[in-house]
Amino acid sequence: MIVAIDGPAASGKGTLARRIAADYALPHLDTGLLYRAVGAARLAAGGDLGDVSAAVAVARTLDLAKFTEEALKAGPVGEAASRVAAIPEVRSALLKLQQDFARQPGGAVLDGRDIGTVIAPDAEVKIFVTATPEARAERRLRELLDRGETVTFDDVLADIRRRDERDAGRGAAPLKQAPDAVVLDNTLLDKDQSWLVAVAIVERRRAETGT
Repeated sequence: MIVAIDGPAASGKGTLARRIAADYALPHLDTGLLYRAVGAARLAAGGDLGDVSAAVAVARTLDLAKFTEEALKAGPVGEAASRVAAIPEVRSALLKLQQDFARQPGGAVLDGRDIGTVIAPDAEVKIFVTATPEARAERRLRELLDRGETVTFDDVLADIRRRDERDAGRGAAPLKQAPDAVVLDNTLLDKDQSWLVAVAIVERRRAETGT
């Protein structure tokens, strides 16, 4: 069973993906970390984030073991990830890695922005997780403050809106809901409520497909 979970920044898709993977004993890949790792490497090198050849070189030799998830979740890395993710050649360089992960025996859970549309369009379960920009900004603000970063709600909201616009407007694999994906709007839901809705969606699709 392949479970594809897509959605904009700070929608909670990663949390849901990890819980689903654990509950169904499936491997999980947060594909956003791939782009965050490329962005982090380019930031560390002090180079132009729009340098296509440099970004592609990083993507082709990517080693996630060199990065900690904590570092990849830092505020500036998110913006860098969104920028390098808009480069078609970077997406192409990471495509096979993601598809191979999705198609491994027994299935997998992947979350990102183009899982149900590009990476695994044949996934048995597709969920599009979303919430209002304000709700997502509030969640991201708490996350960043807990890490000790100095940010304001207005700054985080502006960043969320910029990333939404860039992710939805890019030419290569834009953020969008797959036609057969089920929308999970968790604006008014807490993590446990969102989780229960997601499990119900998975179980319904399992019953329909016999997986």
